Amino acid sequence: MQFKNTDTGTFEQAPIGSHIARCIKVIDIGTQKGEWQGKATFKRQVVIAWELPTELMTEGEHAGKPFSVSKFYTASLGEKANLRKDLANWRGREFTEQELMGFDSKNIIGKACMVSVTLSEKGKARVSGVMAVPKGVPVPEQVNPSVFFSLEEFDQKVFDSLSDGFKKMIEVSPEYQALKNTGSGSGFGGDFEDDIPF
Repeated sequence: MQFKNTDTGTFEQAPIGSHIARCIKVIDIGTQKGEWQGKATFKRQVVIAWELPTELMTEGEHAGKPFSVSKFYTASLGEKANLRKDLANWRGREFTEQELMGFDSKNIIGKACMVSVTLSEKGKARVSGVMAVPKGVPVPEQVNPSVFFSLEEFDQKVFDSLSDGFKKMIEVSPEYQALKNTGSGSGFGGDFEDDIPF
């Protein structure tokens, strides 16, 4: 999996460590070209972003607002998939066979968790782990608006609201190209029990 920095210039980074977090964005960026062992790879990817309500920025126009962090995932619930591992840790239990047949990604929007933030080899803050919030730990209310974008349920208003970096990634995907040509799309769906966060 490749992580891409779509920002330019310098910016205040989220602090390293474990933090209370709340999911604020799920963005389907379609099938993206990558590289593994010198060969081109093509994987459907999704970006999940969280705000850190107890860690506030101190610089610029966003001073006083929570930091946000994100992670790129292959959109798969396969046995070795990072998305499956992180969602299972977040939920506090593994998926059942029935749940693995389809996962409604909207279910995680607004849900609280803990995230581990570490530094990448390039010195950028990145999410290296996701887990459930321990019982009894309070989680502040959500600050930033929720954003859900799916190429299967294409919404032009949501697409237009995304950063230029995300739009460029989405626009090169075959799913977006197919939408432009046919006006329809496709994603993942399913329901879960009420006693787990999603």
